Amino acid sequence: MTQVYFHCSNSREVRLDRAGENVNDLAEARDRAAGLVRSMVMALDAEDWRDWVVHVNDDFDDELFVLPFAFVLGKPH
Repeated sequence: MTQVYFHCSNSREVRLDRAGENVNDLAEARDRAAGLVRSMVMALDAEDWRDWVVHVNDDFDDELFVLPFAFVLGKPH
């Protein structure tokens, strides 16, 4: 089990995950990152999330991967 952190950012703002979560593998980390994106998008605000990304880092602060919100949201119609 590995502790990972889900930091979110765009060109104007960074939201740091100070608590992190334990995951078993990268697939679980990816699924949790996608769930985080969906929960942030569902928040009742007027934020345009298309330029946001989730940076998934390990407990040494090494970046494991980046998940763009647009990848989860898909293209606007």
